[in-house]
Amino acid sequence: MKKPLLLIVIVCVFTSFSPKETIWVAIGDSITWLNEHADDTNKGMTKGYMTRVIEKLPDIRYINHGYNGWTSGDIAKDIDTLGFQKADVYSIFLGTNDWWQGRPAGELSDYKTNSPRNKTINDSYRIIINNLRRLNKNAKIILITPMQRVDFVSMGNMKNNAWGSYKEKNGQSLAQVADAIIAIGKYEHFDVVDLYNKSGMTLENLVKYKRLKNPQTGTYKNYPYPDFIGVPFNPETDEYPYPPEAIDMTYDGLHPSDKGFAIIADMLVNVMKKY
Repeated sequence: MKKPLLLIVIVCVFTSFSPKETIWVAIGDSITWLNEHADDTNKGMTKGYMTRVIEKLPDIRYINHGYNGWTSGDIAKDIDTLGFQKADVYSIFLGTNDWWQGRPAGELSDYKTNSPRNKTINDSYRIIINNLRRLNKNAKIILITPMQRVDFVSMGNMKNNAWGSYKEKNGQSLAQVADAIIAIGKYEHFDVVDLYNKSGMTLENLVKYKRLKNPQTGTYKNYPYPDFIGVPFNPETDEYPYPPEAIDMTYDGLHPSDKGFAIIADMLVNVMKKY
């Protein structure tokens, strides 16, 4: 009779010291989506930030809710059909597509007044966060600001390109979008991972150079930031401007390389290890 009792005690002790699994839902755009689509980057990156986080915090299980090309407005509009799960931790990493599509940040008052309009970024974040709180009112919510960006050129379709955050879009800077997200975080007492201001990923090191034709000679030249600003690029005739040798914190001016994803993951780990 003693052996079964001893076995029960051992099982109970082991169970009581087994770490509880933490469920993390990561909400975002293509930078989040890429975690499961590294093959689409032509070796521009191999591991996204979620994979890197759980390598250091193995008691976390993540669920990827990244949507390629989406804004916070898109997420808010379809919030009831996206199937977000109840989780212990939610992260929201949006804003760069809002900026490029010209969506205004709005005012913190939009967020405070619980606006259902979904016209501004503050509106959209209010709708998203309300939904997450309905799923789990006790969940931790982490806000991640957009990164700085230089000229983006898609590997798969060079006609899909955009200028960097050194220039406003529709009269709004990407820094204003980041500031709006930071303000929501402060108001709610959320942890904020401020990639825009505190990651060390800057306009100067997002790529080593952009390879473009010299307008005077017609020969290709490697232009570092900011020298490439204003140099013409023709997606129909020119070569892809970011060869592998140009990769630094991003591989295409916008999406992180392994170097960039490692920084994002480390900043998240510093927050999430407290949970």
